[in-house]
Parts: sequence; C-alpha cells; structure tokens
Amino acid sequence: MRTAIVFLAVATLAGCAGIQSPLSPAGDQAAALHSLSTLMMIVCGAVYLIVLLGIVWSVLRSGTQRRFDSASGGERRLDRGLYVAASAIVIGLTVLIVGSFIADRALVAAREDDAVIVRITGHQWWWRIEYRDPASGRWIETANELHLPLARTTRVQLASADVIHSFWVPNVAGKIDMIPGRRNVVDLTPRRLGWFRGQCTEFCGAQHAHMAFDVKVDGQAAFDSWLARQGSAGAPRRQSGRGASVFVQVCGSCHRVRGTEARGRAGPDLTHFASRRSIAAGTLPMSRGGIQGWLAQPQALKPGTSMPTVPLEPADADAVATYLETLR
Repeated sequence: MRTAIVFLAVATLAGCAGIQSPLSPAGDQAAALHSLSTLMMIVCGAVYLIVLLGIVWSVLRSGTQRRFDSASGGERRLDRGLYVAASAIVIGLTVLIVGSFIADRALVAAREDDAVIVRITGHQWWWRIEYRDPASGRWIETANELHLPLARTTRVQLASADVIHSFWVPNVAGKIDMIPGRRNVVDLTPRRLGWFRGQCTEFCGAQHAHMAFDVKVDGQAAFDSWLARQGSAGAPRRQSGRGASVFVQVCGSCHRVRGTEARGRAGPDLTHFASRRSIAAGTLPMSRGGIQGWLAQPQALKPGTSMPTVPLEPADADAVATYLETLR
C-alpha cells in the first residue's frame, strides 16, 4: 500500500515538469492557459468546500432534531445562508468568465506583420512543416521538427492532408484541431530556450502514438541562421555516388532532396534529414542504426506507415544510410 502511494505521488509530480507538460509553461499562450486553470481550481475548490460545509451543517442540524419556527428566526438565518451561497456562486462564475475572456485575448494578441509564418500539414503519421522566407516570400520545407525564435510570435497555419489531427505543444500553447479542408491558426510565443515535445492529440489511426515532433526554441540570431541553412540545398551532393544513385532511383519518387533529381512530394522533404533529432516523427532517435533499421523494416517499426518495405541489397542499404547521414 505504501509503495502504491509513493508511486502515485511520484507519477503525479512527474507530470508537473518536463518537455511535454502544460504545468510547466514556457510560452505566453501556455502561461495564459495555466493561469486560467489555476483560477478555475481556486474558484471550483472554494465552491466545493462551501458545498461540503453545507452538507455537514445539514447533517448536524438534522441530528439535533430541532424545530425551527418563524418566530425563532431559524428559517430567516437559513434564507440568509442560501442568499450568501447563491451570491458566492454568481461571483465565482463572473470571475471565471472574466478570466476566460482575458486568457482568450492573450491567445490571439500577436500582430501578424511581426510574426514568423509557418504552415504545418498533418499526414498519417508525420508533419510537413513550411516556413515563409521573410526576404523572398518563398516557402522553406522541412518535416517533424519545429524551430521557434525566442520571445517572438510564430503564427502557425494548420491543415490536414487526410484525417483530423490535433496540434499540441503543451509547454508553449494550447492544442487545436487540424481538419481536412479547413485551415486553423495558433500563435506560439516561447519564453524559454531549449527543446520541447509536441504530439498529435486527436486519434488519427493505428500509429497515432507515433506522431510526435520535436520543438527547438532558439535565440533570434540562432533561429535566423538555422532558417538560412534550411533554405539552402546544403553541401554539394555527389550525383555519381552509389548511395545518391540508389536513393534517387528507389526513394526519389516519394522524397525530395533539393539539389538532386529526387523530387518526390508524397513523403517528407529529406534535404536536411540528418540534422533532425528523430526519425519517422519521433519513432526512432537519429542515428546510423536508426536509419538502417528504418530502411530495412519500416512496417515492423511503424505498422501501417505509408513508407513501404523496399528490398535493398545489404551493400545498397548501407550506401543509402551513409548518404542520408550526409544530409545536414
């Protein structure tokens, strides 16, 4: 029994911090929602306590079996108690309405002309992420890893390519659905540097649990440098190399690598694939073993994923893995 209590206490406290916790806000929107939830807990807790005290008083009053009449003033005291309780409920509801209005205003307080514009499209089961280049206006595509500038608002335009998904970075902002045929918008204004974790929170199929993404908050200079690198084609690729040749032939119809003949759009853009922290939307860590495992058995690691199992000779698979490691 004691072990179970300790376990529950540790599990509860563990949810109050970390890279995926709404109880550890690291952005303006998350802080507004956290404040609202704290206010709701206080108001609802006070109402709950009043109700409990009323129940206890009623039980004790019933136990005394007293007879109150109008002359004694007992019923008048009861009436006053009811008026006080009703007034407390009205005041509590008013406080919650005002708090909700203030929090709602905070969620959309950013000015669009000052914001970084990002488009995110949910797929089963990965994320297509596109940044609008402020200089040229063109879109810079990446996948499964979102970078945000510190203390600056990023306006994220959300859409879905197939079924309903839901976008949520608990430490930074609240969640919002991604609905086919509709574009929703959420603002993210991070206030703390570091890595966080996002997740799809609307059941979207067999691999819903493996539809995560990493979020990196950088200073403005570091973010600008990262975005410039993402907009480039990267280091020159050897078109005649074995790994590049096999990749273009086998993978180029589904994946794109800028600067090569691989121009597919069905799957994620892999131009800077090896610079990411994970593979297949958080399914595997980025490593040589992870790349080789994903090439060899994608359906075993993520059943139902759109990436088919491609029969490659061991030497070809090793060459492709080596090539993918150069895509930084």
